[in-house]
Amino acid sequence: MEQVVLLTESGHALGVLDKAAVHHRDTPLHLAFSCYVFDSRGRLLITQRARGKKTWPGVWTNSCCGHPGPGESLTDSVRRRLRQELRIQPTEITLILPRFRYRAVMPNGIAENEMCPVFRAYTESEPRPDSSEVDGFDWVDWSDLADQVRNGRRDVSPWCIEQVTELISLGPDPRQWSPGDVDALPPAARAVEIR
Repeated sequence: MEQVVLLTESGHALGVLDKAAVHHRDTPLHLAFSCYVFDSRGRLLITQRARGKKTWPGVWTNSCCGHPGPGESLTDSVRRRLRQELRIQPTEITLILPRFRYRAVMPNGIAENEMCPVFRAYTESEPRPDSSEVDGFDWVDWSDLADQVRNGRRDVSPWCIEQVTELISLGPDPRQWSPGDVDALPPAARAVEIR
C-alpha cells in the first residue's frame, strides 16, 4: 500500500497515511512533487491524467506528479514515478522550485493540498504510459504552452497553471533555469534529499 508523508504547516513530517485515504474534502497537507520533462529538442512532455483517477481525471497537466514514500528522497521518487507512469528513464533530474505549495478544490469538493517541489528532467525515451495513470501524452513547445497557459487558452490542472506562472519568471529557456536551493525544501524532504 502506497503511503503519503503528512506535513505540518512548517513542512515537518507529521506522520503517514495510505494514499487511498488522503484525498477528500478535507485533504491534509502532504508532500508531493511535480516534474517537467524535456527532450533533446527542447520539447516538453505533457500528459493527460487517466479518467479513473480520483483527482482531476482526464485533465492535461505537466509531465509527471507523485508522492515520495516515507524515507524516499524527492529525486528518487521522481525517477520511480517516471518509470512507473511513463516507462521513461530520465538522463538528468534537477530541483527548480523548492518552495512550491498549492491547494485546489474540484467541483465535487475533493481537494489537493500539497507542498510540491518542482523538478526539471530530460529524457531520450519515448513514453509508453501506464493506462491506469495516463490517458495520453504530447510533446509541445515550452514557449507555446507557457503563452497558452498564461493567456487561459489551454486548459490544464490548477497546479500546472500556478507552476507555469512561476517557471515563466525564471526565463524563456528551460535549459537556463537555475537549480533551486535544496535548503529551501520543506524540512521533511530536505532531511532525506541531502543525506
